[in-house]
Amino acid sequence: MADTEPVINKGLEGIYFAESSICKVDGQAGKLYYRGYSIEELCGNSDFSEVSYLLLNDKLPNGNELEGFRQQLADERYLPKSVVDFIKENSMRMHPMDTLRSAVSMLPAYDTEAYDNSPGSNMRKSVKLISKSASIAATIGRVRSGGDYVMPDQSMGHVESFLYMLNGRKPDPKTVKILDVMFIVHAEHSSNASTFGVIVAGSTLADIYAATTAGIAVLKGPLHGGADEAALEMMYNIGDPDNTEKYIEDALAGKQKIMGFGHRVYKTYDPRARIVKGYLEDLQTNGSGELKNLSQIALRAEKLMIDKLGASKGIWPNIDFFAGPVYVSLGIQHEIFTPIFAASRMSGWCAHMLEYWKNNRLLRPLEKYTGQVDLKYVRIEDRK
Repeated sequence: MADTEPVINKGLEGIYFAESSICKVDGQAGKLYYRGYSIEELCGNSDFSEVSYLLLNDKLPNGNELEGFRQQLADERYLPKSVVDFIKENSMRMHPMDTLRSAVSMLPAYDTEAYDNSPGSNMRKSVKLISKSASIAATIGRVRSGGDYVMPDQSMGHVESFLYMLNGRKPDPKTVKILDVMFIVHAEHSSNASTFGVIVAGSTLADIYAATTAGIAVLKGPLHGGADEAALEMMYNIGDPDNTEKYIEDALAGKQKIMGFGHRVYKTYDPRARIVKGYLEDLQTNGSGELKNLSQIALRAEKLMIDKLGASKGIWPNIDFFAGPVYVSLGIQHEIFTPIFAASRMSGWCAHMLEYWKNNRLLRPLEKYTGQVDLKYVRIEDRK
């Protein structure tokens, strides 16, 4: 057995490391389920607070449970003064995801249960993280746009409060609904890179603050959380809808990656992208100016890519391709797209950590060594 050549699965592709009842991604059929409920069912009937409860508790809440959970989220929205001061001092000097990661890592200082790893404590900390990460993301966006910290309004829902803290004014119901859907579709996606990062950190029995801080670090990368910004930048580079086809054709001829297309798991249309696409189609019909242009560019690029690479190569649009224009339509700054993703995914990260800790095992994969052995040390004066 010692001489057996190991099988290298680059990127751990195709490797199962645990069992989970949280999320099913059916990449062949283009289906996504949270705790058995399709993403279409949840986006059409639920809201982010209820979906967060579902992910954490493995069931939909009754009326009293949902009211209590929403109140817990509302109670945790306030940020310690030192966290707000940190955001004010550093938001213009750091990448927003670095600011978010650092601010979240400060939270244990204000939690008397920070290092209590009991199930009840971890559930309470999960609620705290879901609530405060949204407040932190909103405050980062607020400060970067030149505003001052806005105290949360406990009478508002989770996403409504986020928008209020971001913009300093009560949002309209349509904006709240669209962003609520964006929070839902980003809340969970099985063992993606950032969730795996959370579990790797948590498997050492580090606390849930440390584990989710690791998730934020992983999410920062443009191949994961930053892909929506990159896709939007491409649309701005295209500029005019009539330039779309030539731009895409030239990019493909030059073997450039078209951000927002292709997925490690989905081999057909990403169901989240299909939901979000509906908002762009509405913008194409009823929008004007920049928003109408962006929606037309996105939809024309999608059609060309599907015609050229969809059925033949299995390369289809994913959620990142359509997310950017939708956020722009809501008046959200490009720089906080990924922090919003993190605030949404906090529900899934915490749910996975709570689940994994029930049967914890330290994650310790192997790597094949390809270097030399038994080299002889040469004194520095004898080296060439």
